[in-house]
Amino acid sequence: MFLITAPADGVAEPNRDRPCQYTLFVWEICLRQAIWFCQLVAPALRHPEGRPGRPTKIGDIMTDPTSDSGEIETDFEVGQDNIDGTLGPLGFDIHNPVFVISGLTAVAFVLLTLIFPEQAGAIFLAVRNFATTKLDWLFMIIVNIFVVFCIVLIFLPMSKVRLGGKDAVPEYSYPAWFAMLFAAGMGIGLLFFGVLEPVYHMNVSGPLGVASPIAEDGSIIAENVEAARSMGLAATFYHWGLHGWAVYAIMALALALFTYNKGLPFSIRSCFYPILGDRVWGWPGHIIDILAVFATLFGLATSLGLGAQQANAGFNFAFGLEISTNAQVIIILLVTAVALVSVWRGLDGGVKILSEVNMIVAILFFLFVLFVGPTLVGLDGFWTGLVAYTQEIIPLSNPFGREDDAYRESWTAFYWAWWISWAPFVGMFIARVSRGRTVREFIICVLLIPSLII
Repeated sequence: MFLITAPADGVAEPNRDRPCQYTLFVWEICLRQAIWFCQLVAPALRHPEGRPGRPTKIGDIMTDPTSDSGEIETDFEVGQDNIDGTLGPLGFDIHNPVFVISGLTAVAFVLLTLIFPEQAGAIFLAVRNFATTKLDWLFMIIVNIFVVFCIVLIFLPMSKVRLGGKDAVPEYSYPAWFAMLFAAGMGIGLLFFGVLEPVYHMNVSGPLGVASPIAEDGSIIAENVEAARSMGLAATFYHWGLHGWAVYAIMALALALFTYNKGLPFSIRSCFYPILGDRVWGWPGHIIDILAVFATLFGLATSLGLGAQQANAGFNFAFGLEISTNAQVIIILLVTAVALVSVWRGLDGGVKILSEVNMIVAILFFLFVLFVGPTLVGLDGFWTGLVAYTQEIIPLSNPFGREDDAYRESWTAFYWAWWISWAPFVGMFIARVSRGRTVREFIICVLLIPSLII
C-alpha cells in the first residue's frame, strides 16, 4: 500500500509523508467493504426468497454423513444469528454481531482517518514499528512452527484422510486447482517485490550481514558480488516460498477438516471448536470472526493500494498518464468492479475463469521474459537462487543472535505479519476449492506448487 523508499540506514520502509496515500488507503477499505458486502448478499440477490437447500442444523452440512469422519454433535443451527430479508430489489443475509460490529468499526476507522490523517499516520507507523521490532521473534518462530508442522503432517497416518470423507472426489482438475491456488495467494506484491527484492537485498539491505558489492563512492567491489547476489536471491525465495505458504496451508487445512469432515460451519471460528467448545457460537466466536474480517480487510487493502500505485506508474511511463490520487482511485474502482463481477458470477463462473486466465497470462509473460531476455542468465539466476535458498533457509529463519536487526525487522517480520493477515481470506478460499484431496496431497501441493511457480 505504501511507497517503498531507502532511508539513511539502508533499509526500505514505507513512505507516509504524502497525505494522498491515506486517502488511497481509505478508498481501499471502502471498496473492500463493498466486495465483502456483495459476497454476503449475492446469494440473496439471486434467490430473494431464500437460498434453496439452506441447511439449518450443523449435521445438515456434513458432506458425507455416513462416513466415519467423526461429525461433531452440537445443537447450533446454521444462520441462527443471521438477519435476512429484502431491501427493495435487493436481498441480504448477514451475520448480525460480526457484520454490524466490523462494518461500523470499519466505517468509523475510515472517517477518523480522513478527518485526522496526520494523527492516523503517526498511529499506523507506531503500531507497525512495535509489531516488527518488538514481536519479530514471535512472528518468525510461529511461521517456523507452521513449516515444520506441515512437513510432519505429510508423514503422519492422518495424511491419508480425505477432505470431505473417504468417498469425496475433487471438484476441480489439477490445472484448475493449481491456477486458483496461485491466484488466491499471490497479489500485485509479487510483481513489485519479486523484481525489487533480489536487487535491493543484494545491494542495500545485507541479509545475515552479507557485504554490499557497491562501495560508498559507487564503485563495484568485485569480490562481494557473487555472495551478495546469492544472498539476495535466497532472501527473496525465503520471503515468497515455503514459509508463507505454510501459513495459508495450516489455516486452510484446519478450516477444511472442521467443515468437510466434522460438519461445522465454514467459518474461522470453527477451527477453535476443540479449544472453546460450544462457546465458539457465542461472543468468543464472534470476536474471532470479527478479527478475521479486520485482518482480511487491511491485509488485502495493502496489496490493492500497492497495485494501484504500480499500475499508475506503468501508465505514466508508457502513456504519460499523470501520477495522481484520482488516477489511482479510478484504477482501484476498475479492479473492484472486476472483483464484484467475479463474486456475482460465483466460483465456477467467476473466480475459476479469472484464475485460469491469470495463470495463462503469467506463463506467457514468463516465457516472453525467458526467451526474449537473457535466457541463460535467467536460468542461472533461478538455479543459483534455489541452491542459495536451501543453504540459507535455516540461518534466515533463525530470529536470535543475528546482526542484521534492521533487515530482519523491516523485511522478514513485516512479511510474516502481512502473510498472516492474508491467512483468513486465502485460507478460506483454498479450503473451499480443495474438497476431495487427501491431507498429504493438499499439503504437498499447497506448499510446493506455488513456491516453485514463484
